[in-house]
Amino acid sequence: MKVDRRRQKKTYGYCRGDRRHLSFIFIYLLLSSSIFFISCQAEDTIYREYRCTFFFDTQLHPQPCQLTAILNNPGHFCKIEASVENGLRRLKTTRNYDGSTETILLSTKRENQETCILGANNCIIIGTSSYDNMLIAYEGQCPNCLNQFGGTRYPLTWQKGGNQLSCAKCGRYYDVNNGTVASGDGGKQLYRYYAAFDGQILHAWN
Repeated sequence: MKVDRRRQKKTYGYCRGDRRHLSFIFIYLLLSSSIFFISCQAEDTIYREYRCTFFFDTQLHPQPCQLTAILNNPGHFCKIEASVENGLRRLKTTRNYDGSTETILLSTKRENQETCILGANNCIIIGTSSYDNMLIAYEGQCPNCLNQFGGTRYPLTWQKGGNQLSCAKCGRYYDVNNGTVASGDGGKQLYRYYAAFDGQILHAWN
């Protein structure tokens, strides 16, 4: 009995192609699962215990406004606190490298209609890391004291020329450029929020 060699080659070719197809599917699934795992890890770094929603229009507050001036400047950060007086919102900013403070009046209707919630105790910290030039937003209270003692009032203050933040309660110092504990008993890094700047609007949220 003669074997149809053309059919045999065709069948063999199909099997090889099928195996290649399965290999591509396997690689695709492996890469997809890796990306999903990495994205979940990134998601886990965002602090969600207290709500954070913050918008700031730099076109309405051009330089020398110090919050606008620190953006896109590696190593420059500001603490931000909010208050309302006579129906208008005010932001108090404290710059890291010289401790300079400024009160920014948000005078437009749109600015005052925007929701402004600054984490655990009305304070967040925003700036650009000098390590990787990434925009960062931190919770303004000590993460280890929040976790250990409860309550919400464990403020962080600028130290070491603005390169570190310290907590008077636990004595820890944190590196502002990556949030890690620089000295003290170790423990949790500074809690983070999402941060973005599109060239006009500064936004922090969780």
